[in-house]
Amino acid sequence: MEGLREVPANWLSSEGILKGTDIVCEESALSITISNGSDILFPLGMTMRTPGMDKELVIGLLYSEGIIDSFEDIKEFQIQINDVLVIIPRIEQKNITDFQRRISSTSSCGICGKDSISNLLHIHGPELSQSISISSSIINSSIDELRNNQYLFQKTGGAHASGLFDIHGNLLSITEDIGRHNAMDKLVGSMLLSKKNMFSDSFILFSGRLSFELVHKARRAGIAVLIAIGAPSSLAIDIALEHGLTLVGFTKNNNMTVYSGRGRISH
Repeated sequence: MEGLREVPANWLSSEGILKGTDIVCEESALSITISNGSDILFPLGMTMRTPGMDKELVIGLLYSEGIIDSFEDIKEFQIQINDVLVIIPRIEQKNITDFQRRISSTSSCGICGKDSISNLLHIHGPELSQSISISSSIINSSIDELRNNQYLFQKTGGAHASGLFDIHGNLLSITEDIGRHNAMDKLVGSMLLSKKNMFSDSFILFSGRLSFELVHKARRAGIAVLIAIGAPSSLAIDIALEHGLTLVGFTKNNNMTVYSGRGRISH
């Protein structure tokens, strides 16, 4: 299975030492370069990711950064293992300057190295749905559905998952990656690539904690409800409150904490 690697390991216990091989989640660098196909060629930077769905990852990343507004903005992908060249004919030098990365990002932070996060705050997406309503029982049942489909996590214990559910609790799509932000980018990118508009009447369930960046990515995609099994950060809550996004954390054992947008959650 892509994204997995066997490594030598020793298991120590009260019964002694057992030697063998273990399966871990693969992590490697993906270098991304963008071009207009003529006079602009710009290295956007590197992101550490779990190989697999690299095209979707790049589409989701470029969309969340505001470099593209749809998949149609991209003319061509040139992918060679750990290097991706994206041809965006309408790209201008100003677009590059606005979103330039100063250093490479890591699997724990997708926008590390940006001069500031202020540029991201001005990147808006579709209007968030005010009519969507999700019952707490649906949310609770979706946790088991997400967990049952986390194949990388089941094999390694080292991958995050982002699951897209409809209001009835049906799993529409799930993506996994060692990086939290990558799992979200892969999900958004897959929807943009398929040209399916599923975000307005659905919610995202995330396997870990919620950072500001994940809230931004959800807001940019037009996702009104973002739910996590873990805790949100203070900035994630601030952004959700400011932009009217429903943010739910600590979702487990039939309990949850709603930090913003309580009106979209029915008991």
